[in-house]
Amino acid sequence: MKKIILSIFVLIMINFPASADTIRMGTEGAYPPYNFINDDGEIDGFEKDLGDELCKRASLTCEWVINDWDSIIPNLVSGNYDTIIAGMSITSERDEVIDFTQEYIPADPSAYIALSSGNKAAYIGIVAAQTGTIQASYVASSGATLVEFATPDETIAAVRNGEADAVMADKAFLAPIVSDSNGELIFVGTDVSVGGGVGMGLRESDSSLKDTMNEAIDAMKADGSLNLLLKKWFGEDSSIF
Repeated sequence: MKKIILSIFVLIMINFPASADTIRMGTEGAYPPYNFINDDGEIDGFEKDLGDELCKRASLTCEWVINDWDSIIPNLVSGNYDTIIAGMSITSERDEVIDFTQEYIPADPSAYIALSSGNKAAYIGIVAAQTGTIQASYVASSGATLVEFATPDETIAAVRNGEADAVMADKAFLAPIVSDSNGELIFVGTDVSVGGGVGMGLRESDSSLKDTMNEAIDAMKADGSLNLLLKKWFGEDSSIF
């Protein structure tokens, strides 16, 4: 009987936040400007600012947890943190496993970049994408040869060292890389609409937390503060609500 009671207790702890007032925010910390580790070794970026503000409006305390992208959904489900706030596009496939808040970033185009010295049409050949992303799924179905990597930085390195002809990723992630490459990297091909907007991932059982975060997102949309954050991190021409 004690083992049964203990098992039930463990299940309860897995499916609910560690504290009613503390929410553990899971992020990758490797996908600027969405989320990244700054020079002081701290989590930074649009989603850090957003998550802290959402928690403030909901009278919650945020605790930030860094997790590799390829295990970010399994570790949410297993209870390592309470949300995913990591540039995750809302898709029907993901929605079968976890739940999502409403969008906090409008749907953004994906794009290809390649070496400026290479074949400008090479994006139809070997394309690098991060494992488990909507871009990887798109490339796999496009007729191109997909090469997957665990981190965004590895996809860029694959183009630079000749392992791939191009990278496909969110344009907002690629734009600063192209700008800082001194002409080494350029956009090729046309932008592609893949998936929906970006939302916060939660366990299916955490409907109350979902409602709380949706209310806070609604409030930020209504007073314009969410659009200000989008412009701060993605530029004046970014998609807004």
